[in-house]
Amino acid sequence: MTSVDPTLRATRTTCPYCGVGCGVLATPDGSGGAAISGDPEHPANFGRLCSKGSALGETLGIEDRLLYPMIRVSKGTMERVAWSDALDHIAHRFAHIIKRDGPGAVAFYLSGQLLTEDYYVANKLMKGFIGSANVDTNSRLCMSSSVAGHRRAFGADTVPGCYDDLDEADLLVLVGSNAAWCHPVLFQRMLANKQARGARIVVIDPRRTDTAGDADLFLGLKPGTDTALFSGLLVHLADTGALDRAYLDSHTAGFEEALARGRGIAGSIGATALATGLSEPDVAEFFRMFANTPRVVTLYSQGVNQSAQGTDKVNAIINCHLATGRIGKPGASPFSLTGQPNAMGGREVGGLANQLAAHMGFTPPDIDRVRRFWKAPRIATHEGLKAVQMFEAIGRGEIKALWVMGTNPAVSLPDADAARAALKKLELFVVSENVRSNDTVKAGAHVLLPAQAWGEKTGTVTNSERRISRQRAFLDAPGEAKPDWWIVGEVARRLGFSAGFDFNSVADIFREHAALSSFENEGSRDFDIGALQTVSDEGFDAMVPLQWPMQWGDIEPRQRFFARGGFFTNDGKARFVAPEIPALHTETSAGRPLRLNTGRIRDQWHTMTRTGMSPRLGQHLPEPFVEVHPDDAIRYGVADGGFARVTTDYGQCTLRVAVNARQQRGMLFAPIHWNEENASAARVGALVAPFTDPYSGQPENKATPASITPYEYVFRGFALSRVKLKLPDHLWWTRVTVAGGYGYLFADNADLARWQLWMRSAAGSDLAEYKDFGGGVFRAASFTGDRIETCLFVGPARDAGDWEVVKGLFATEALGEDQRRMLLSGKSTDGLASGGPIVCACFGVGRNTLCDAIAAGAGSAAEIGAQLKAGTNCGSCIPELKRLIAQAGTVAEQPNLAVAAS
Repeated sequence: MTSVDPTLRATRTTCPYCGVGCGVLATPDGSGGAAISGDPEHPANFGRLCSKGSALGETLGIEDRLLYPMIRVSKGTMERVAWSDALDHIAHRFAHIIKRDGPGAVAFYLSGQLLTEDYYVANKLMKGFIGSANVDTNSRLCMSSSVAGHRRAFGADTVPGCYDDLDEADLLVLVGSNAAWCHPVLFQRMLANKQARGARIVVIDPRRTDTAGDADLFLGLKPGTDTALFSGLLVHLADTGALDRAYLDSHTAGFEEALARGRGIAGSIGATALATGLSEPDVAEFFRMFANTPRVVTLYSQGVNQSAQGTDKVNAIINCHLATGRIGKPGASPFSLTGQPNAMGGREVGGLANQLAAHMGFTPPDIDRVRRFWKAPRIATHEGLKAVQMFEAIGRGEIKALWVMGTNPAVSLPDADAARAALKKLELFVVSENVRSNDTVKAGAHVLLPAQAWGEKTGTVTNSERRISRQRAFLDAPGEAKPDWWIVGEVARRLGFSAGFDFNSVADIFREHAALSSFENEGSRDFDIGALQTVSDEGFDAMVPLQWPMQWGDIEPRQRFFARGGFFTNDGKARFVAPEIPALHTETSAGRPLRLNTGRIRDQWHTMTRTGMSPRLGQHLPEPFVEVHPDDAIRYGVADGGFARVTTDYGQCTLRVAVNARQQRGMLFAPIHWNEENASAARVGALVAPFTDPYSGQPENKATPASITPYEYVFRGFALSRVKLKLPDHLWWTRVTVAGGYGYLFADNADLARWQLWMRSAAGSDLAEYKDFGGGVFRAASFTGDRIETCLFVGPARDAGDWEVVKGLFATEALGEDQRRMLLSGKSTDGLASGGPIVCACFGVGRNTLCDAIAAGAGSAAEIGAQLKAGTNCGSCIPELKRLIAQAGTVAEQPNLAVAAS
């Protein structure tokens, strides 16, 4: 555990991961690290953190940091330069390309990791002063369908509800959301409501995720049929008299058209069941629960948004809430669970290519208003290119210069190989980053700019419930790292726009951002934080979390929108949207008979540039995998724990196989996090079809046609080292951070003699070896004193040694004589079993330890928590604890299974 310098005080800041926006207390240790805990006073989390937030202290090292500006001087060679030289170069090249090819030839690609002030300055430069709206963000990939759905229904990108609704609802409907893993702090709040008030939970998802473990009703619908389900629900509400006619008549328009379309899509319970693949009783039960429960919150996430019909899915959900008047009321609203820490702040400042700042759009009045406020010489007059379109334009040579800030599109975009190839064509490719190397940097960056990371930068972020919180610096920036807003502002000045970018602090930017929100806004726009436009520097530093709207005429500050109407359309009425008839954008075929669904896992984030630094976060699921239903595993010849090659029309990956009955037949699931920096063949984004929603531009990440075939390896193994290793070519591998260094899990078909030669070249002079080439076994370890420096274990299939045991020995600073002598056995030196693979990342509790506690009588997750603390922090491991308890009960009831289980 990190020791804390008692002379240093805790800093209140905000977590840099998902859109929950949890408050964090960070106490520096005086050595560049910090102790992390949840802020009990922050209203988003009241002190609770998920596994990722709890491990933030393990991600503050600077070993892989980009510390100085660099410019490419030859192919593959970057040279350190002064900040002034790098900034002059960028400005000169941008100015040249704009003069020659026009403002449409340049673009920014931003990130939901940026602070609001960074976002604001970048958008002001591109849209207001360069004159192009080609500035988009990776938030396009996670929540832009929600934005489009809100704007179509409400006239603005307004989130109606708030987190308090999770405490007050009587029915919580989760659609396409594995909240137990991806938003565990909020999910635990829902479970607390279930326990305290009897709230019921419905989970709607093609995958039976851990979120479904606590559901009163699980609807495992066919992929892409959410619109059909909610169209059927709308029809049912109308036919059973569950509509709020007074609300419909006073505050909405277009209901009859939407209802008629709903009847055409799913006009009855039977038709809905047929369209969704659900049983009629389950459909009827869901419809009954929704119709009879006034306090219902429908929470949706990537399973809805990441779709070629994502916007229609969002509007189909909103239609049902508008029809019943269940919007903006305590415990009743549609609610989008945002994926990124500042996706909402980016939306506030116009971070998407089809937005202007302060929730304004590309209408003539809004364009003129922003132009006058900014005193912008050449403001963009039409929408720019959305993310996928932007990279297609780069590939065609239409965009010549790109500046990427804080994101990794060579991994995260669909058809990622095409995106990577496009980047290589740029005349100017600038990357602002924290890390020296990632897949995007390696795609041919011409200029690298060291940006400050979490813990070093200061500003604001906005969470999913419209709450603005401060991120505060508690560490000094290493090297020459600078804030993103400062970097962009310096380029703006060099382009001749000094007057518009005369910001001396992040507080200056925030005040201008707040002033624009209220400029010529007498309730006509939802986003208004004008009360903060005169906040002092001291007031900004001390700002507590604030939720907007901060005031509404003479009404007291409120948490919710639209309970009494007041939509942001021309007539003040919400719009029902008649969705298109749902159809999957891509069809399977004999060659591609399965559908690939992609998403996140519990303890990792995006492309692991931060979470990959944490030893505890790499222990639960350390290898890239593909999840397959048992019937499909038999049909296609793949085995649990083996390897398979997943292929689409866009690329292929080789992944470990996880056979799981909770996976739907005909579907595959693979996580998005691995990339060329930490694995050999697991860039899942390269498999995804580049099809997008016609309204939001969000890619379809959930249903790419795919095939799966087994792939055999003769040898399995692992290596542990104090430094990163260059492994031999032509093997499957993945890297994970472990206590004391790095671990590599690999599979190989080469001769063992190659491994002996490799180890001898990689190790020092104090080398111990064990070899049985006839039995397919080679093990070796090098030492510095009594500490393992590098070790290697290779064997047939599952006989390479105990990874957990050897990791424990590797973490030991001084091995005892018995430990050193027994190391190459790959077994515990004291005869005790290892704790096993980690289940609870927050407290490092392994599966074997949990099973021992269960065998000794712990019969519930609460009893396990009392003994071992597992499940008592973020709670995201509780579903797995319950499964282990259930499995133990099954084995106990059927003694013949105990032999197989052993």
